[in-house]
Amino acid sequence: MHPPLSRRTFLRGFGTALALPMMESLLPARAIAGFREVPTRLAYLYVPNGVHLQDWWPAKEGRLGNLPWILEPLQDFRKEFSVLGGLTSDKARANGDGPGDHARAAAVWLTAVQPLKKDGRIGLGVSADQLAAQKIGHATRFRSIQLGCEKGGNAGQCDSGYSCAYSSNISWQGAETPASKEVKPRLVFDRLFRGGNTDQNRAATAEQRKKRKSLLDFVLEDARKLRSQLGNTDRQKLDEYFSGVRELERRIEFSEKDFVVEVPDEARPQGTPENYEIHVRLMMDLLVLAFQTDRTRVATFLLANEGSNRSYRNLEVREGHHGISHHGNDSAKVAKIRRINRFHVEQLAYLLERLKSTRDGAGDLLDNTMLVYGSNIGDGNRHNHDDLPTLLCGRGNGALTPGKYTRFARNTPLANLHLALLDKMGVPTRALGDSTGLLKI
Repeated sequence: MHPPLSRRTFLRGFGTALALPMMESLLPARAIAGFREVPTRLAYLYVPNGVHLQDWWPAKEGRLGNLPWILEPLQDFRKEFSVLGGLTSDKARANGDGPGDHARAAAVWLTAVQPLKKDGRIGLGVSADQLAAQKIGHATRFRSIQLGCEKGGNAGQCDSGYSCAYSSNISWQGAETPASKEVKPRLVFDRLFRGGNTDQNRAATAEQRKKRKSLLDFVLEDARKLRSQLGNTDRQKLDEYFSGVRELERRIEFSEKDFVVEVPDEARPQGTPENYEIHVRLMMDLLVLAFQTDRTRVATFLLANEGSNRSYRNLEVREGHHGISHHGNDSAKVAKIRRINRFHVEQLAYLLERLKSTRDGAGDLLDNTMLVYGSNIGDGNRHNHDDLPTLLCGRGNGALTPGKYTRFARNTPLANLHLALLDKMGVPTRALGDSTGLLKI
């Protein structure tokens, strides 16, 4: 009989270390019977400029049935998420600081602290995701990952005197230190799975580019040895995992083709996909892979910076998102903002499908994840910060019972949701910003 394999088993070859997904063969014998020794993951996905709330809220509280138009792409997942109404982010309001709702919205979403507004200076607080990362991050290679699809600076003024850092970050390590996001899929992949910037790593990367090899080609020999120690189920899981990694590499390469035609490898820039949907889904695949391999258990994803004026030509929306969010009830603009809102939810549906189809322990990744999707602006036309559009997805390793629409008392702090999730992550926290207690979810 083969000796038990370590949960920290890696495939190694020529400076490359590839983490493996959770497999039964990697668990201690005492865990195999119950097969519950799987971690809980926490993720936050943010969309800017609010939503058209009239097409967001279900018709009635209770179990989810037919979903409203914007949420329709989630119909097949109505037992896997809940709609939370009535939540408020008071510190995103002006509170005497004047204009700047977009900067405040992103900055406050996970911190619940009124941001400093003074000549572009920064003053905020630690975000909920980073509180989790500080406590549980020691168990993984990366304490957390921060993803995005739009660049954004951390200096200068971007919204009515507020620092640009506020609009382009939702994750904060400290009062003056944003946990800056990465927007380039290639760099995220390399960071997660290519082991850093040592001379050996750089040599491995150069060799791979030279010979046009996949990351997996460096570890095939180690993989063959490992397969002989696995049961049939885990062999299938390993093969599926390899196929997924190779396919993701292929898609990243394909998404960069426009940037590398007639450019030698040594001069190739680190481009990002021009197609926004491809970009979003690549980042989502990387998030799933990071959770699957236990590279991290905490992630944030800013689908676009707050106040983003991106156009959505794939939806026949040529105007900027921020501009038409101020639709003034013009029917043509309302129709376009609804399409943008639904498009974002379609991307969430893609992510939920990926999590649901990825086995994890006795269940799947969605079973073992708590994922918040939302915006810190309610109606983009009104710039309100109450009754925020908020979805809570996944089962959190049995900590959540999704599939319902709940409205909380008016002005219930959004921070209470964060406290509740931190508590369920094993990170009990006395207070976060304007929180008043744990939200009953």
